Amino acid sequence: MTDFKLDSRLSADTMEIGESGLCRLLLMNDSRFPWLIMVPRRHDITEMHELTPLDQTVLTFEIAQISELLKDITGCKKINIGALGNMVPQLHIHIIGRNEGDAAWPGPVWGSGKAVPYDKEPLKSFIERFSSALQQVS
Repeated sequence: MTDFKLDSRLSADTMEIGESGLCRLLLMNDSRFPWLIMVPRRHDITEMHELTPLDQTVLTFEIAQISELLKDITGCKKINIGALGNMVPQLHIHIIGRNEGDAAWPGPVWGSGKAVPYDKEPLKSFIERFSSALQQVS
């Protein structure tokens, strides 16, 4: 894992929250949605099937775990999970909390309006709450 590098486009649009067993956890800098990104810390992986069978299993478990935490701390009604990779080929999974009436409802968040960056205090609060919840399940 020492040669893992985060794609610069992901770095530019996110803030780091921490790490799970396999993934680096990021928060998309768009306050309209509670939007996490999980990036398996593996070198040169673009597709889930390129992971080892064990890493595939761990990733599936972590997606479920992170989804549940996001729903619990935000109270969102729906979780959207996606791994598109068309713009950023590095394997990454989007975990997005959705609510009826949010800025993109009921459509996808991609291409829906302009991102609204987090203000400093709400950003700090979200990262602290999520990090604390993550530590409790780890």
